Amino acid sequence: MAGNFLGTWNGKLVCDDFAGYKAGFEKGMIEIGCMAHARRKFFDLHVANKSQLVEQALRSIGGLYEVERQARYMSDEDRWRIRQEKAAPLAKILHDWMLAPRDLVPNGSAMAKALDYSLKRWVALMRYLEDGAVPIDNNAVENQIRPWALGRSNWLFAGSLRSGKGAGPRQNADHRES
Repeated sequence: MAGNFLGTWNGKLVCDDFAGYKAGFEKGMIEIGCMAHARRKFFDLHVANKSQLVEQALRSIGGLYEVERQARYMSDEDRWRIRQEKAAPLAKILHDWMLAPRDLVPNGSAMAKALDYSLKRWVALMRYLEDGAVPIDNNAVENQIRPWALGRSNWLFAGSLRSGKGAGPRQNADHRES
């Protein structure tokens, strides 16, 4: 389905680990990992366990986001420079930290899953460092599509096409079907 939507487009795609994108990557689309998805694995684990080990990952990822806050209004070239100067060293520390405990935690554990998600996708997660025009995550897009994602199951049972359209988010509040 993703392939049908994206068609022959062949650019950089900031995304999670959805299998539907894999064929596009094989055809030359460039995968940029979403740091928010990687962070979420550690955040959920921290909420469940209050682990100081996991807290370290969250602090490190937070450091990467702090660099992004500093670079928010910079040109792409200046953003690339600050990422090289500040974020790249933080990313190396984070990667080294992730490698260290991985062999110590049991396979299949929540900690192993959080570590494996990021380690498996590390190259894609770090591609944002190479291009100042590429975001660290896809939160901006996810925030825009959230109304549709949340409403999807509700609209499924709206009763009719007209009811479903009426229940859905409005692009133009002044437009009403009669």
